[in-house]
Amino acid sequence: MAAHTGVRGGARGTEREAEWAADAAEIRAALLRLRRATGLPVAFGGPLVGAGATRVRIGELSGTATAALDGLAVSAGNGLGGKAITLTRPCTVTDYRVARSISHEYDTPVAAEGLRSVLAVPVVVRRRVRAVLYGALRAPQPLGDRTLRAAVEAARDVEQTLVVRDEARALSAAGGEAARAGSWQEVRDTGAHLRGLADRLGDPALRAELLGVCARLAAADSGLPRDPQAPPLTPREVEVLMVVAEGATNAAVASRLGLRPETVKAYLRAAMRKLGARTRGEAVAVARRAGVVA
Repeated sequence: MAAHTGVRGGARGTEREAEWAADAAEIRAALLRLRRATGLPVAFGGPLVGAGATRVRIGELSGTATAALDGLAVSAGNGLGGKAITLTRPCTVTDYRVARSISHEYDTPVAAEGLRSVLAVPVVVRRRVRAVLYGALRAPQPLGDRTLRAAVEAARDVEQTLVVRDEARALSAAGGEAARAGSWQEVRDTGAHLRGLADRLGDPALRAELLGVCARLAAADSGLPRDPQAPPLTPREVEVLMVVAEGATNAAVASRLGLRPETVKAYLRAAMRKLGARTRGEAVAVARRAGVVA
Protein backbone atom coordinates (compact mmCIF):
# COMPACT_ATOMS: atom_id res chain seq x y z
CA MET A 1 0.00 0.00 0.00
CA ALA A 2 1.36 3.42 -0.89
CA ALA A 3 2.19 5.65 2.05
CA HIS A 4 -0.12 8.63 2.52
CA THR A 5 2.07 11.74 2.54
CA GLY A 6 -0.69 14.24 3.26
CA VAL A 7 -0.61 17.98 2.63
CA ARG A 8 2.57 18.51 4.61
CA GLY A 9 4.44 15.81 2.68
CA GLY A 10 3.18 17.27 -0.57
CA ALA A 11 4.38 20.73 0.47
CA ARG A 12 7.82 19.36 1.29
CA GLY A 13 7.92 17.69 -2.12
CA THR A 14 7.02 20.96 -3.81
CA GLU A 15 9.72 22.78 -1.85
CA ARG A 16 12.31 20.17 -2.87
CA GLU A 17 11.29 20.43 -6.52
CA ALA A 18 11.60 24.22 -6.37
CA GLU A 19 15.04 23.84 -4.79
CA TRP A 20 16.15 21.43 -7.53
CA ALA A 21 14.92 23.80 -10.23
CA ALA A 22 16.78 26.73 -8.68
CA ASP A 23 19.93 24.63 -8.31
CA ALA A 24 19.69 23.52 -11.96
CA ALA A 25 19.60 27.12 -13.18
CA GLU A 26 22.77 27.92 -11.27
CA ILE A 27 24.43 24.72 -12.51
CA ARG A 28 23.65 25.70 -16.10
CA ALA A 29 25.52 28.98 -15.71
CA ALA A 30 28.39 27.27 -13.86
CA LEU A 31 28.93 24.78 -16.69
CA LEU A 32 29.47 27.62 -19.14
CA ARG A 33 31.98 29.21 -16.76
CA LEU A 34 33.70 25.85 -16.31
CA ARG A 35 34.15 25.39 -20.06
CA ARG A 36 35.46 28.91 -20.53
CA ALA A 37 37.91 28.60 -17.63
CA THR A 38 39.21 25.11 -18.45
CA GLY A 39 38.92 24.94 -22.22
CA LEU A 40 37.19 21.57 -21.88
CA PRO A 41 34.86 20.93 -24.83
CA VAL A 42 32.17 19.17 -22.81
CA ALA A 43 30.57 19.93 -19.46
CA PHE A 44 27.43 18.55 -17.85
CA GLY A 45 25.88 18.06 -14.46
CA GLY A 46 22.79 18.34 -12.33
CA PRO A 47 21.37 18.56 -8.82
CA LEU A 48 20.99 15.68 -6.39
CA VAL A 49 17.38 14.49 -6.31
CA GLY A 50 15.17 11.79 -4.87
CA ALA A 51 14.50 10.66 -1.33
CA GLY A 52 17.60 11.45 0.68
CA ALA A 53 19.08 13.21 -2.36
CA THR A 54 21.48 10.33 -3.07
CA ARG A 55 21.64 10.48 -6.86
CA VAL A 56 22.52 13.19 -9.33
CA ARG A 57 20.14 13.69 -12.23
CA ILE A 58 22.10 14.97 -15.23
CA GLY A 59 19.93 17.51 -16.97
CA GLU A 60 22.28 20.36 -17.85
CA LEU A 61 24.49 19.74 -20.90
CA SER A 62 27.04 22.02 -22.57
CA GLY A 63 29.03 21.02 -25.63
CA THR A 64 27.58 17.52 -25.90
CA ALA A 65 27.03 15.94 -29.32
CA THR A 66 24.28 13.50 -28.31
CA ALA A 67 21.47 13.20 -25.78
CA ALA A 68 23.00 10.06 -24.27
CA LEU A 69 23.67 11.70 -20.90
CA ASP A 70 20.46 13.70 -20.66
CA GLY A 71 18.32 12.48 -17.76
CA LEU A 72 20.92 9.97 -16.57
CA ALA A 73 20.56 9.28 -12.83
CA VAL A 74 23.91 8.58 -11.17
CA SER A 75 23.67 6.98 -7.73
CA ALA A 76 26.08 7.67 -4.88
CA GLY A 77 29.04 5.32 -5.07
CA ASN A 78 28.54 4.42 -8.73
CA GLY A 79 30.67 5.70 -11.58
CA LEU A 80 32.85 8.79 -11.33
CA GLY A 81 30.12 11.18 -10.20
CA GLY A 82 28.83 8.72 -7.62
CA LYS A 83 32.33 8.39 -6.24
CA ALA A 84 32.58 12.19 -5.96
CA ILE A 85 29.27 12.23 -4.07
CA THR A 86 30.42 9.57 -1.62
CA LEU A 87 33.86 11.08 -1.00
CA THR A 88 32.60 14.70 -1.20
CA ARG A 89 35.70 15.65 -3.16
CA PRO A 90 36.71 16.03 -6.83
CA CYS A 91 37.51 12.84 -8.74
CA THR A 92 39.13 12.34 -12.15
CA VAL A 93 39.94 9.55 -14.59
CA THR A 94 42.26 9.78 -17.58
CA ASP A 95 40.39 7.11 -19.57
CA TYR A 96 36.88 6.40 -18.33
CA ARG A 97 36.38 3.13 -20.22
CA VAL A 98 39.34 1.34 -18.60
CA ALA A 99 39.60 3.18 -15.25
CA ARG A 100 39.95 0.74 -12.36
CA SER A 101 39.21 3.35 -9.68
CA ILE A 102 35.48 3.54 -10.50
CA SER A 103 32.58 1.20 -11.20
CA HIS A 104 31.23 1.04 -14.73
CA GLU A 105 27.43 1.14 -14.60
CA TYR A 106 27.31 4.12 -16.98
CA ASP A 107 29.82 3.07 -19.64
CA THR A 108 27.19 2.93 -22.40
CA PRO A 109 26.05 6.60 -22.29
CA VAL A 110 29.60 7.80 -21.65
CA ALA A 111 30.87 5.85 -24.68
CA ALA A 112 27.94 7.08 -26.81
CA GLU A 113 29.06 10.65 -26.13
CA GLY A 114 32.66 9.65 -26.87
CA LEU A 115 34.07 10.81 -23.53
CA ARG A 116 37.41 9.53 -22.27
CA SER A 117 39.08 11.87 -19.77
CA VAL A 118 36.52 13.05 -17.21
CA LEU A 119 36.42 15.03 -13.96
CA ALA A 120 33.56 15.28 -11.45
CA VAL A 121 33.35 17.95 -8.76
CA PRO A 122 30.69 17.88 -6.03
CA VAL A 123 28.90 21.05 -4.98
CA VAL A 124 28.80 20.82 -1.18
CA VAL A 125 26.64 23.12 0.94
CA ARG A 126 26.72 22.69 4.71
CA ARG A 127 28.23 19.21 4.40
CA ARG A 128 25.51 18.09 1.98
CA VAL A 129 26.22 17.42 -1.69
CA ARG A 130 23.70 19.45 -3.69
CA ALA A 131 24.99 18.88 -7.23
CA VAL A 132 27.83 17.49 -9.33
CA LEU A 133 29.65 19.31 -12.15
CA TYR A 134 31.44 17.27 -14.82
CA GLY A 135 33.99 18.28 -17.43
CA ALA A 136 35.38 16.01 -20.13
CA LEU A 137 37.66 15.48 -23.10
CA ARG A 138 37.06 13.09 -25.99
CA ALA A 139 40.66 11.91 -25.79
CA PRO A 140 42.46 9.97 -23.01
CA GLN A 141 44.69 12.85 -21.86
CA PRO A 142 45.59 13.72 -18.26
CA LEU A 143 43.66 16.62 -16.79
CA GLY A 144 46.19 18.97 -15.21
CA ASP A 145 46.03 20.74 -11.87
CA ARG A 146 45.06 24.02 -13.53
CA THR A 147 42.00 22.43 -15.13
CA LEU A 148 40.96 20.77 -11.89
CA ARG A 149 41.41 24.03 -9.92
CA ALA A 150 39.23 25.91 -12.41
CA ALA A 151 36.51 23.25 -12.16
CA VAL A 152 36.64 23.38 -8.37
CA GLU A 153 36.37 27.17 -8.51
CA ALA A 154 33.22 26.86 -10.64
CA ALA A 155 31.74 24.52 -8.04
CA ARG A 156 32.67 26.94 -5.21
CA ASP A 157 30.83 29.73 -7.03
CA VAL A 158 27.71 27.57 -7.09
CA GLU A 159 28.12 26.74 -3.41
CA GLN A 160 28.32 30.41 -2.42
CA THR A 161 25.20 31.26 -4.40
CA LEU A 162 23.25 28.36 -2.91
CA VAL A 163 24.33 29.28 0.63
CA VAL A 164 23.04 32.82 0.14
CA ARG A 165 19.84 31.58 -1.50
CA ASP A 166 19.16 29.13 1.34
CA GLU A 167 19.81 31.81 3.94
CA ALA A 168 17.57 34.25 2.09
CA ARG A 169 14.79 31.67 1.89
CA ALA A 170 15.02 31.00 5.63
CA LEU A 171 15.08 34.72 6.42
CA SER A 172 12.13 35.39 4.15
CA ALA A 173 10.11 32.69 5.90
CA ALA A 174 11.14 34.05 9.30
CA GLY A 175 10.18 37.57 8.23
CA GLY A 176 6.77 36.37 7.10
CA GLU A 177 6.18 34.62 10.43
CA ALA A 178 7.28 37.74 12.30
CA ALA A 179 4.95 39.91 10.22
CA ARG A 180 2.01 37.62 10.94
CA ALA A 181 2.86 37.75 14.63
CA GLY A 182 3.19 41.52 14.57
CA SER A 183 6.87 41.43 15.62
CA TRP A 184 7.81 44.48 13.57
CA GLN A 185 11.32 44.95 14.94
CA GLU A 186 12.11 41.40 13.87
CA VAL A 187 10.63 42.19 10.45
CA ARG A 188 12.91 45.22 10.14
CA ASP A 189 15.96 43.23 11.26
CA THR A 190 15.14 40.49 8.75
CA GLY A 191 14.76 43.03 5.96
CA ALA A 192 18.10 44.58 6.81
CA HIS A 193 19.79 41.18 6.78
CA LEU A 194 18.23 40.34 3.42
CA ARG A 195 19.43 43.63 1.95
CA GLY A 196 22.93 42.78 3.17
CA LEU A 197 22.72 39.40 1.44
CA ALA A 198 21.50 41.06 -1.76
CA ASP A 199 24.55 43.32 -1.79
CA ARG A 200 26.80 40.23 -1.78
CA LEU A 201 25.22 38.73 -4.89
CA GLY A 202 26.65 39.05 -8.35
CA ASP A 203 23.54 37.57 -9.98
CA PRO A 204 21.30 40.57 -10.81
CA ALA A 205 18.14 38.47 -11.10
CA LEU A 206 18.63 36.85 -7.69
CA ARG A 207 19.55 40.22 -6.18
CA ALA A 208 16.35 41.75 -7.53
CA GLU A 209 14.38 38.80 -6.15
CA LEU A 210 15.79 39.36 -2.66
CA LEU A 211 15.11 43.08 -2.86
CA GLY A 212 11.56 42.24 -3.86
CA VAL A 213 11.18 40.19 -0.68
CA CYS A 214 12.55 43.16 1.29
CA ALA A 215 9.90 45.35 -0.30
CA ARG A 216 7.16 42.95 0.76
CA LEU A 217 8.41 42.98 4.34
CA ALA A 218 8.53 46.78 4.29
CA ALA A 219 4.97 46.87 2.97
CA ALA A 220 3.84 44.64 5.82
CA ASP A 221 5.65 46.87 8.32
CA SER A 222 4.06 49.99 6.81
CA GLY A 223 0.58 48.88 7.76
CA LEU A 224 -0.67 49.30 4.18
CA PRO A 225 -3.22 46.71 3.03
CA ARG A 226 -1.65 44.13 0.72
CA ASP A 227 -2.33 40.74 -0.80
CA PRO A 228 -0.79 38.18 1.62
CA GLN A 229 -0.56 35.63 -1.18
CA ALA A 230 1.28 37.94 -3.56
CA PRO A 231 4.71 36.65 -4.72
CA PRO A 232 7.89 38.75 -4.35
CA LEU A 233 8.58 41.50 -6.84
CA THR A 234 10.07 40.22 -10.05
CA PRO A 235 13.41 41.58 -11.32
CA ARG A 236 11.57 43.52 -14.05
CA GLU A 237 9.13 45.06 -11.54
CA VAL A 238 12.06 46.20 -9.41
CA GLU A 239 13.74 47.65 -12.50
CA VAL A 240 10.61 49.61 -13.43
CA LEU A 241 10.29 50.95 -9.88
CA MET A 242 13.92 52.07 -9.94
CA VAL A 243 13.31 54.17 -13.05
CA VAL A 244 10.01 55.52 -11.72
CA ALA A 245 11.84 56.52 -8.53
CA GLU A 246 13.98 58.84 -10.67
CA GLY A 247 10.84 60.76 -11.63
CA ALA A 248 10.33 59.20 -15.06
CA THR A 249 6.89 59.04 -16.66
CA ASN A 250 5.51 55.74 -17.90
CA ALA A 251 6.44 56.73 -21.45
CA ALA A 252 10.00 57.55 -20.37
CA VAL A 253 10.29 54.26 -18.48
CA ALA A 254 9.09 52.40 -21.56
CA SER A 255 11.61 54.16 -23.79
CA ARG A 256 14.50 53.55 -21.41
CA LEU A 257 13.76 49.86 -20.81
CA GLY A 258 12.65 49.04 -24.35
CA LEU A 259 9.08 48.25 -23.31
CA ARG A 260 5.65 49.36 -24.42
CA PRO A 261 3.88 51.90 -22.16
CA GLU A 262 1.08 49.37 -21.56
CA THR A 263 3.66 46.84 -20.37
CA VAL A 264 5.16 49.39 -17.97
CA LYS A 265 1.67 50.05 -16.57
CA ALA A 266 1.15 46.32 -16.07
CA TYR A 267 4.46 45.99 -14.17
CA LEU A 268 3.55 48.97 -12.02
CA ARG A 269 0.10 47.61 -11.22
CA ALA A 270 1.62 44.28 -10.22
CA ALA A 271 4.23 45.98 -8.02
CA MET A 272 1.63 48.22 -6.39
CA ARG A 273 -0.56 45.23 -5.61
CA LYS A 274 2.32 43.29 -4.09
CA LEU A 275 3.42 46.29 -2.01
CA GLY A 276 -0.09 47.22 -0.94
CA ALA A 277 0.32 50.66 -2.51
CA ARG A 278 -2.47 52.73 -4.07
CA THR A 279 -0.28 55.00 -6.20
CA ARG A 280 3.06 54.99 -8.01
CA GLY A 281 4.49 57.32 -5.42
CA GLU A 282 3.37 55.11 -2.55
CA ALA A 283 4.92 52.07 -4.23
CA VAL A 284 8.22 53.91 -4.63
CA ALA A 285 8.09 55.03 -0.99
CA VAL A 286 7.61 51.46 0.25
CA ALA A 287 10.35 50.22 -2.10
CA ARG A 288 12.70 52.95 -0.81
CA ARG A 289 11.98 51.95 2.76
CA ALA A 290 12.91 48.39 1.83
CA GLY A 291 16.12 49.52 0.18
CA VAL A 292 14.94 48.26 -3.22
CA VAL A 293 15.39 51.68 -4.82
CA ALA A 294 17.60 54.59 -3.89
